[in-house]
Parts: sequence; C-alpha cells; structure tokens
Amino acid sequence: MGRGDLSDREWARLESHLPKNTGGGRRWACHRKVINGILFRQRTGIPWRDLPRRFGKWKTCHDRHRRWSADGTWDRILRAVQADVDAEGRIDWSMVSIDSTSCRAHQHAAGARHRPARIPGRRGRPAHHRPDEALGRSRGGFTTKIHMASDGGCRPLAVLVTPGQWGDAPQMIPILDRIRLPRPAGGHPRTHPDHVCGDKAYSSRRNRRYLRRRRIRHTIPERRDQRANRQRRGSRGGRPTGFDRPRYARRNEVERTINALKGFRAIATRYDKRAYVFQGTVTLAAIRLWLR
Repeated sequence: MGRGDLSDREWARLESHLPKNTGGGRRWACHRKVINGILFRQRTGIPWRDLPRRFGKWKTCHDRHRRWSADGTWDRILRAVQADVDAEGRIDWSMVSIDSTSCRAHQHAAGARHRPARIPGRRGRPAHHRPDEALGRSRGGFTTKIHMASDGGCRPLAVLVTPGQWGDAPQMIPILDRIRLPRPAGGHPRTHPDHVCGDKAYSSRRNRRYLRRRRIRHTIPERRDQRANRQRRGSRGGRPTGFDRPRYARRNEVERTINALKGFRAIATRYDKRAYVFQGTVTLAAIRLWLR
C-alpha cells in the first residue's frame, strides 16, 4: 500500500457500494487499484498521463472517473457511505453549516468543446452537465465556486459547483435540497437538519421563508442594508431576525471542512475541463473524508 492509498479499513467500508461485474460487456479492472490511481491524481494534481505505472493504465483511471462522474455513481456512493455513518449515529445533525469557496481554474480547464457532453458509451447526458462548464470571471480571475453544506463533524453533506462570479444566497436552497441520506432500515431519506448556520451572504427573505416553511431553525446574521431597510419601513418591515451568537461561533466547522477538501490539489486548483467531471472530483474527495 502506497502513501495516500485506501487503507484496509477504508476499503472494507467502500467495497460493498461499488458497481459489480454483471457479466455483460467487459469486466471492470480492479476497483481498488483504479480508485487509488484516481486519488493519487487528486492529491497531487498531476496530469492523467503522468500517473505511476503501479496504478495500471492511466486511461483506465481517467475513463473510470469520467464515467462515474457522468452517470452519478460517485453521488450514489457518497450517499451510501453517509447512510452507513448515519446508521452508526456518527453524524452531528445539531448544526449544518453552509459556505462557499473559490478555486482558481488552470489554463488546462479552458477549451472544452461547445457540443453537449455525453455519458461515455451511452446516449444520455451527464447528471451534472452545465453549458457554462461552471467557469466564470471573478475578482480572483478565472474561477469555479464550490458551495458546500457540512455537518458538525466537519464532513461534507452536499457539494455543488457553479461559476466563480455567482452569488452565495441563490445557491443555499439548491445545496440544502441535495442533502438526502437513505435509511438502511427503509423509509424516507433524511433531509432535515436540526439547525442551519450561514454567514450574512445567505441573508435574504427567500432563504428565511424557505427555512421557516421547512421548520428548520437557523442562525444567519442580517446584513446592514437589510436591517436599515426593515427599520425604515417601520411595522411593515417585520420583526428583527433572531441571532444566536454562541451557536454562530460553530460556523468555523464548514470552513475547516473546506480546508480539508482543498488539501486535494486537484480541487484547490481546477484542471478538469468539464463541469460534471470536476463535480465528480469534489464528490470523490468528500467520499474520502467520510471514510477517514
């Protein structure tokens, strides 16, 4: 086992959720060796063609990662691993924090073909295909933004990639809607955190109405201009928003999660041309954090 490879304990938790050889078509190459190759590329950020030979053919690792990013396999594995951890009672639902981070896009991330992407070997389109390829111009330059919701244990519950210039507030509802943890014993998936915390970038009437409608308590500070507008309207402006300062201090949990996620160099700097492939890269990094 090389440095950064899956340990025996991590592999035991992951193996049962991987696709099986069904007999139709060619058999999968060794999952463990291929996934270790993909993780090596994520950790180091090297080009696919420079993968060490101990992981087999570089194209096998590249095609496996691209296919599983396109057909949603990485998403299903993430939910399955989260469900196992939730069944053990090791997910802290008392506080789910949301935040975003910008990733500088390398010059190799530009130049994707304009024609719509396709799932390799199939006619359908990737689950996370975006016409803009989640690339945009922000103050940081050519960037992609990762939106994330994390539990109290500093592990990602849901991730979403958008262009770097997109705001945070409009993405709060989509990222919370991505939290869906299956229950091994059956029943509806877990989608309802006990409490949501975010910074003032997520303060909007639309977001607060959404949280109240779902009966989710939240701690989001009110922006200064919103407070002035509410006070100027008098009684029509509504009541002041509640703010729990001690609970808000736990917002550092999502920042620590982002810091752990950016330990993967292929996430700190984006090299993938296609948005759905980069989404798969971020999802696989989240899986690795849950396996630790």
